[in-house]
Amino acid sequence: MKMEFVNTEALKREIETEVKPVDTELSLVQQQAAQNVTEIMALNLDAVDEKRKVLKSIDDFATSTLQTSARKNSLLQTTVGNLSKSGEDGGVVSNSLADLHREIKGLDPSMLDFTKEGFLGKIFNPIRRYFAKFEKADGMIQDIIVSLDKGKVTLKNDNTTLDIEEDSLREMTKKLNMELALGMEMDAQITMQIEQAAVAGMDENKIRFVSEEILFPLRQRVMDMQQMVVINHQGIVAMEVIKRNNKELIRGVDRAKTITVTALRTAVMVAGALYNQKIVLRKIELLNETTGTIISSTSKMLKEQGAAIQKQSTEAAVSPEILKQSFLDAIAAIEDISAFKQAALPKMQETVAQFRTLAETGEREIARLDQSSSQV
Repeated sequence: MKMEFVNTEALKREIETEVKPVDTELSLVQQQAAQNVTEIMALNLDAVDEKRKVLKSIDDFATSTLQTSARKNSLLQTTVGNLSKSGEDGGVVSNSLADLHREIKGLDPSMLDFTKEGFLGKIFNPIRRYFAKFEKADGMIQDIIVSLDKGKVTLKNDNTTLDIEEDSLREMTKKLNMELALGMEMDAQITMQIEQAAVAGMDENKIRFVSEEILFPLRQRVMDMQQMVVINHQGIVAMEVIKRNNKELIRGVDRAKTITVTALRTAVMVAGALYNQKIVLRKIELLNETTGTIISSTSKMLKEQGAAIQKQSTEAAVSPEILKQSFLDAIAAIEDISAFKQAALPKMQETVAQFRTLAETGEREIARLDQSSSQV
C-alpha cells in the first residue's frame, strides 16, 4: 500500500493563514492598542493605584490564554502520541496488513509448479496441495479482514477525536494571535511614544518606568505568545498529519479488503482454470499422438499391403509349373486306373465263375438237406 506523503510546510502555511486575524479584526486591534498606549503614557507616576493597575494589566495580558494553551498542548501530546500508534508497527491495522500480506504472498499462484509429473507428481499433486493451502488460508484471511474492519472503525473514531481537539486548538490559537497582534501593536506604539517623549524632553523617570516596567515585560509576553503560537501550529500540523494518514490507512484497508483479496481469489480461480486446461490440453495431445500413430501405421499397412495386392494381381493365382505337373500327374493316374481295370477284368471274370460254381454247389447241398429232413 503506497502512502501519500503530507507536505508539512504547505500545511503550516495554510494553518498560519487560517488562524491569523483578518483585516477588520486588525483594525479593531489597532484602535485598542492606541487606547491602551494613550492611557499608559498619560499615567501619573505618583498615583500608586494607577501604576499597580497598569502593571497588573501587563502581567495579566494573555496569561489565561497562554496557560490554557499550554495545558491543551500537554494533553494533546499524550492524545496524539497514543492515536499515532494505530499506524505504527504493532498497531492493529499495521499488524493486520502485515498478516494479510504474508498470507497473500504465500498464495501467489505464480510460484506454483504445474509441470510436476510422473510418480511424485501424482503423490504430491501441486494443484491439489495449492487449493488445500488456499482453503486453509481463506479462513485466516476472513479473520484478518474482520480485524481490519475493527482497525478501520478505530481510525475513524481517532479522527473524530482529533477533529474536536484541532477545532479547539485552532480557536485558541486564533484568540492568541489576536492578543499577540494587540501586544505587538502596543509594543510598536509604546516604542514610538517613548522616542517622541525623549525628543520632547519628557520626564526621564516616566520614560524609564514605561520602558522597564511596561515595555520590557510586554515584549517578553509577546515573545512567549509567539512561541506558543508556533507550538500550537505544530500541534495542529501533527493532528492534521495523523488524520490524513489515518484516512490513507482507511483507504488502504478498503483496498486490501476489496481489490487485493478479490485479485487473490481471481488469481486462484484462474490458476485452477489454467491447470484444468493444461490437463485437457495434455489429454488432447495424447489423443492426437495416438491418432497420428494409428494413421501412420494404417498408412504403412496400406502401402505395404497395397503393393502386395498389386503384385499379386499381376501374377497367376497358381504357378504354371505346378499346374503342368499336376496335369501330368492326373494323366498318369488316369492311365494307371485304365491299366488296372484292364488287368482286373479277367480276374474278375474268373472270380465271378468261381462264385457261380460255389453257389450251385451250395444250392445242391441245401436241396439234399431239405430232402433228408422230409424223409425223417
